[in-house]
Amino acid sequence: MLRSTTSASGSAGATNDADAAHLKDQSRVSGIGMTSARTRERLVARLREQGITDNEVLERIRSVPRHMFVDEALASRAYEDTALPIGHGQTISQPYIVARMTQSLLEAGKPRKVLEVGTGCGYQTAVLAPLVATLYSVERIAALQVKARQILRDLRIANVYMKHGDGFEGWAAYAPFDGIIVAAASYAVPPALLEQLADGGRLVIPVGNDREQQLLRITRRGDRYEREVLGPVIFVPLLQGLA
Repeated sequence: MLRSTTSASGSAGATNDADAAHLKDQSRVSGIGMTSARTRERLVARLREQGITDNEVLERIRSVPRHMFVDEALASRAYEDTALPIGHGQTISQPYIVARMTQSLLEAGKPRKVLEVGTGCGYQTAVLAPLVATLYSVERIAALQVKARQILRDLRIANVYMKHGDGFEGWAAYAPFDGIIVAAASYAVPPALLEQLADGGRLVIPVGNDREQQLLRITRRGDRYEREVLGPVIFVPLLQGLA
């Protein structure tokens, strides 16, 4: 579980270079020189116009420092409503998609225990975590998970458990989940995720190939699964195995 306090900045004998690095890290956390309240408000207004109505979701989009989740060279674009590269062939999803998926998961009632498949850089994790009781997040790329874990610690988000694992397998040890959210597109819904969904639970997942994908919301009703098509999307593919 992520701790709610950040790690120590250094000992009394730290060098000037280390002190400078620490100050640089702190400036990234606080957002000094990275963005303005006006920029974030423009983003929130745009999402409202596109149909995001959940005020708690909008507040998370407003308050989560998205610039922390991208390379410094891209920080000036962090509050654009667009996907950006984060390395390893992955992207940070555009804020609208993050807000839409989060709203779709929450709008029939807040799930207490949620599984996130595809931690990535941790941005979706940071938006969703305070809106649920406990969030379990699986990421197949170890380097991305390490970086995301540190950012979430810096932000003092403490209700997230993280695992380096194959998203196709979910996280059976903590199932069933009231909600599951998948941040990559699968050709078909992984059976393990359906099995790990609690009765009445909801799974939000993009399904399709590299040319055409649909965002689905699947609700479990006993042994039945009700499917809703929420609209077209474009995600990186959900891959099996570890990296």
